[in-house]
Amino acid sequence: MNNAIFVSINPMATDKIEKRIKTYEFRNYIPKKSFNKLYVYVTAPICELKYIMEISNVVHTPQKIEDEGDGNNLFNEGKKAKYAYRISKVYKLNKPIELSLLKEKFNFTPPQSYAYQERYQDLSKVIDEGEKKLIWKR
Repeated sequence: MNNAIFVSINPMATDKIEKRIKTYEFRNYIPKKSFNKLYVYVTAPICELKYIMEISNVVHTPQKIEDEGDGNNLFNEGKKAKYAYRISKVYKLNKPIELSLLKEKFNFTPPQSYAYQERYQDLSKVIDEGEKKLIWKR
């Protein structure tokens, strides 16, 4: 399987992910189609598609995850989201793609929840073939 979804994440959260403080992405939904990657659009004031995150599994509450990590305890207490996406690898694009270019060239709209990779096939190809740096992996 090599499927992805596009998601929007705020800059404070992506900063914690990059620094490995946050090791799960929490959401109240899980897409119907299987996926193992997140293409991450970083919201304002950054407004760039900047990261690729590989997901190794999705945990549904009331299942538990390890306590260490930003938001993990809240998830385990049932006070966060319904799903925890375990981040196994984080890549940073060498050339993040600005929103103006995303809109102009790919007709991209930052997702409110998520968008399947098929919706932006040309963009997905550019992301996958572009240069990126591995930030961390489990």
